Amino acid sequence: MPAVSDTLAGAQAGEPVRTPLQRHIGDLKRRLYWCGACFLVACVFTFTYADEMIAWLKKPYSDDLIFYAPTEAIFAAIKVALLGGITLTMPVILYHLWKFFEPALLPGERRWIIPFLAIASGFFAMGVAFANFVIVPLALHFMLQFGVDRALVPQIGVGLYVDFNVKFLLTFGFAFEMPLIITLLSRLRVLTPDLLARYRRHAIMVNLILSAILTPTSDLFNLLLMAGPLIVLYEIGILSARVFGRPPARPPQEEDGEEGMPDVPTGTAGRRVV
Repeated sequence: MPAVSDTLAGAQAGEPVRTPLQRHIGDLKRRLYWCGACFLVACVFTFTYADEMIAWLKKPYSDDLIFYAPTEAIFAAIKVALLGGITLTMPVILYHLWKFFEPALLPGERRWIIPFLAIASGFFAMGVAFANFVIVPLALHFMLQFGVDRALVPQIGVGLYVDFNVKFLLTFGFAFEMPLIITLLSRLRVLTPDLLARYRRHAIMVNLILSAILTPTSDLFNLLLMAGPLIVLYEIGILSARVFGRPPARPPQEEDGEEGMPDVPTGTAGRRVV
């Protein structure tokens, strides 16, 4: 038992004894530091391409963007740099997430780290692309057309426009990880498909509340535009957990002597009938 021997060796050497929980917390802190450092480096790198990223986000909107305050343009560049930093750091975050949960996995499951990183990174990129090419144009067209029909002229500030895009893109990027995370938790036996299906109504309510908080606007159309795909991803997660999840642990079997004993009829007083 290496954990016990290490603890005894540390106690004999006069070092403070660390419990398993303390070791897990220390490992989590170390991995968070690595993710934070990589995120900062990625943000500095993507800040140099902020103009290109804003131009990419601006494609659904044909008119020019304006800014109302002297600092609005630079804060918009910082926000798109944060978006790019999260996107570039996602493989590192997923790697450390996998390594943190790796001790709870079976030896045969630990070799799936490369496919896990590839699939999870691809899902995040798919979520960002889906939001940018489908959700954002639909939401933008609906709201702009609503104002134009009332004889209003749109003049959108770059800061508000970037906020609008970044919220949608990050939300859908992380939301597309939901089926994979549900499957991973099912493999760890933290969640079961039956439990997720039983609390489906609660999950739908939570999705609606989160969509109301994360939606850049307060209209019902954008709320449903965000909540609908989240609910679909939740259902895909349940299906994936049923197919790829680990079956629940079976209860320990009874002793052999009790298993082989046939049922004996009893009388009304509880005595055996001979």
